[in-house]
Amino acid sequence: MFKKTLISRAALLAVGGTVALAAMPSLAQTSQRVEITGSAIKRVDAETAVPVTVIKIEELKAQGVTSVEQIMSSLSAVQMTQGSSQQVGAGTGGAAFADLRGIGSSKTLVLLNGRRIANNAIDGAAPDLNMIPFAALARVEVLRDGASSLYGTDAIGGVINFITSKEFTGGSVTVGMDVPAESGGKSRNANVGFGFGDLSKQGFNVFGFIDLAKTDQITGLDRPFNSRFPGGLSPTPFPANYFQGGAVGNPAAPNCNDPSFLVPVTGGTSCNIATSKFVDYTAKTERTSAMLRGTLRLGQDHNATVEWFGTRNESTTGIAAVPYGGLWMNPRKPDGTPNPYYPGNPGGLSITPNIPLDPNFVRAAGMTPRPGVTLQPGFVNVRWRALAGGQRSNTSVNDQQRLLAGLEGVLGGWDYQAAISYNENKIKELVSGYSDGNKITQGMLNGIINPFGPQDAAGDAFIADALMGGNLQNHKGKVTTVDTRVSRELGDWFGAGRGAALAVGGEFRREDFKSAANRPVAELLIASTGVDPNSLSEGTRNVTAFYTELSVPVTKQLEVTLAGRFDKYSDFGNTTNPKIGIRFQPNKDLLVRGSFSTGFRAPSLYELNASQAYTNTGTVDDPVNCPNGVPIPGKPAVLNCEVQFQRLTGGNLDLKPEKSKSMTMGIVFEPMANLSVGVDLWWVQLKDTIGALSENTVLGDPTTFGRYINRNASGDLSTDGFSCPGNNCGYLDLRQQNLGGTNANGVDLSVLFRKGLGSMGSVTLGLNSTYMTKFEYQDYKDGPWNQNVGVYSGSNPVFRWQHAATATWMMGAWSAGATAYYKSSYVDQDPSNTVSQYATLDAYLGWNAMKGLKLTFGIKNLTDRDPPYSNQGEVFQANYDPRFADPTGRKYYLRANYNF
Repeated sequence: MFKKTLISRAALLAVGGTVALAAMPSLAQTSQRVEITGSAIKRVDAETAVPVTVIKIEELKAQGVTSVEQIMSSLSAVQMTQGSSQQVGAGTGGAAFADLRGIGSSKTLVLLNGRRIANNAIDGAAPDLNMIPFAALARVEVLRDGASSLYGTDAIGGVINFITSKEFTGGSVTVGMDVPAESGGKSRNANVGFGFGDLSKQGFNVFGFIDLAKTDQITGLDRPFNSRFPGGLSPTPFPANYFQGGAVGNPAAPNCNDPSFLVPVTGGTSCNIATSKFVDYTAKTERTSAMLRGTLRLGQDHNATVEWFGTRNESTTGIAAVPYGGLWMNPRKPDGTPNPYYPGNPGGLSITPNIPLDPNFVRAAGMTPRPGVTLQPGFVNVRWRALAGGQRSNTSVNDQQRLLAGLEGVLGGWDYQAAISYNENKIKELVSGYSDGNKITQGMLNGIINPFGPQDAAGDAFIADALMGGNLQNHKGKVTTVDTRVSRELGDWFGAGRGAALAVGGEFRREDFKSAANRPVAELLIASTGVDPNSLSEGTRNVTAFYTELSVPVTKQLEVTLAGRFDKYSDFGNTTNPKIGIRFQPNKDLLVRGSFSTGFRAPSLYELNASQAYTNTGTVDDPVNCPNGVPIPGKPAVLNCEVQFQRLTGGNLDLKPEKSKSMTMGIVFEPMANLSVGVDLWWVQLKDTIGALSENTVLGDPTTFGRYINRNASGDLSTDGFSCPGNNCGYLDLRQQNLGGTNANGVDLSVLFRKGLGSMGSVTLGLNSTYMTKFEYQDYKDGPWNQNVGVYSGSNPVFRWQHAATATWMMGAWSAGATAYYKSSYVDQDPSNTVSQYATLDAYLGWNAMKGLKLTFGIKNLTDRDPPYSNQGEVFQANYDPRFADPTGRKYYLRANYNF
């Protein structure tokens, strides 16, 4: 029945545009040997002992998918923890990463045509999915099993191999538009492909693709669910909060109903500001990618290939105006006249103070004045947000390219391939809407800036003059690789009816990384960006590796595969990782398979060499000075409760590699014609996990994690960037380190049913599902295990269930389909809230209008489902978690594709 009902891997469509081939033994009826992700051996029978999911790009495009990031979000085995929207408020370069099994994007290996590309240059964690040339893709193969025995580092959770067309002739033009039902988020895309030369007849083929995409941002005011609660609360508002040492005042208190989104604070004399209204939900992006590939036949059995691809992704995000938490206001101007804005000054534009002020006050309440600042008796501390300067914005210009030259063919009965490649990722970070902190400080001291009301002409001019931006940081990563492998079939050693097969390969790789602040700009913006002007991170290393794989049919039903890889790193040593796989097919309706392997991940050059820098935490309480949100005697709330403290981040040269053990066991069976069901159980065990502790973890247990809380001489944590670094700096030490272990296991389920309907065409139904039975981790070696399934723990939740289900109908020139996605509920970061399940439905209709022309109309999120409410504070957006839900809402799309 398998041979009759299962068709080739590349043709099977399953859930959410994913193909459940992971579980399905497709006995391709072809004599041509092919290579499948997860094996180095070319073989006629493409099914191996490991689970592989194949995604057919043609079907995804019909469903409105226009980026690789969208592909990953549809896979049930992927726990998406960083998408491009996380650039908002953070320096990610607009990167999106894949995270198989939820154990971290750095432990999912991403390949392009079976080879590495450069990791994202900002943090070196993994390749940015947005850099993959989407228009040139033919399929994606997702290996849902550890594969360090073949691919080396990063393959602990699995491998995602993006595969482009190998040969293309003729032309292809595609144009499309996506229009949300609500404001913002409109996108346009177009791609053109061309190719000429028949490799089999003319001995050559040359083809290329160009892809253009542009998407508008969704701002914080574009979606009504931003009003579910006041998000992104900050004690640095406009009008400003002011204080001397104890109580905090604000002219808008106690109602705090000023139109700049103020929120009352307990005590009634001050206000917070809800910054989420100023924060973009998604970025404005412009992506251009291109690929050019040429293949030349050399004789009968050899092909030489030269391939280049390049992508530029420019993304711009906006956040609230610059907050200044450490300003000072003197009662008098430098000429001795009263400061017209000082609270209570007579005859000026000052406000009436709503808290007691001491005209003889001389102590800065734990705040250290900057050099050159002269404070007069009676001064006040001011927390002011410079709304007059407008929204801050960050633009990342992200360039990726790879140039590869390769040779493959058959020599002496061996299939061989060899290549040399150069991979590069460069990111330039540009900022605007920031201010020169030195000027703002003097403007406040000298009575030019009004922190409590509208500016006069002089104030507006002064703030405009202080505004600045420019090139803040630059990052560059390079990977140069030489690799080769050979494979062939050997004799039928045990009379199984087919021969054993062997593969042997080697790789040399050089990695380079450099990240640096642009000092002239960073020096002026340190108070508002937190970027150290002296920041410089760089490193380099060489990697040499050898590997082998042997597949041995023991009987007609049983095949055993053995593999192993030796890696030598110039910066931390050697590692050897074996793997064993078993494939057992007792009859044509049933397949049993399993594997066991060890794995590793070398610390990235960034994790080793990143410079140390101080940045802000989220808005939190000091658990010692402000337990349960109540300040202890002598510790003012304004410096200890609901504030942003300083945290130290950076690399660690003493890091050890992460090590793993993983196992899979699965069955695939056909209970009836045209129905295939696959069930794969999997386990992953990690130790020496590399990461930085979450600020919430450290502050949530100051006794256990007290060594990471470094207080200044006053016993405080610093609340502004002026104090750090320095002798009076109090901070959280959140640098990279080897933490404890991680244990994860679960079940993958895949179902595929196809049925002919006679004159009514045919229908295909599919299900792709992942159930997490366990996910636990330690914050330190031998520490207690934190349970993460269905619970927001540390920096994110892990979903118990994820599903994608599809229904597709085809008849003549018409096709239609629907895809339903589901993520289960979980207990939120604040356990008083439970984030509800998230289910969306997409649908499309396709029409082959004429020869070569296909039109597709679709609706994404048909029911207009809002993201479920979340109180998370890990990422910048509020009211929901952008790592797991889409704020766009219902969206209509139209595609036209013409092939000629």
